[in-house]
Amino acid sequence: MCWEEVGDIKLYGAELVQITTEKVRVIKDRMKVAQDRQKKYVDIQRRPLEFCPRDKVFLKVALWKHMLRFGIKGS
Repeated sequence: MCWEEVGDIKLYGAELVQITTEKVRVIKDRMKVAQDRQKKYVDIQRRPLEFCPRDKVFLKVALWKHMLRFGIKGS
């Protein structure tokens, strides 16, 4: 995790830890900004779902998940 150019002075100990910690903080901050931006775009298109009694809904059922969770019978 150390970005150095050829000919740079080698860093050891506390300086290396401090520089690495700062770079990790910058990366986390940038990831947080990107995630917040993506969430904002998704929230614009999302609407709350409301159901009333006797409404018909489609439930997606994946049978292979059941087999993976409990094991295949006969094996």
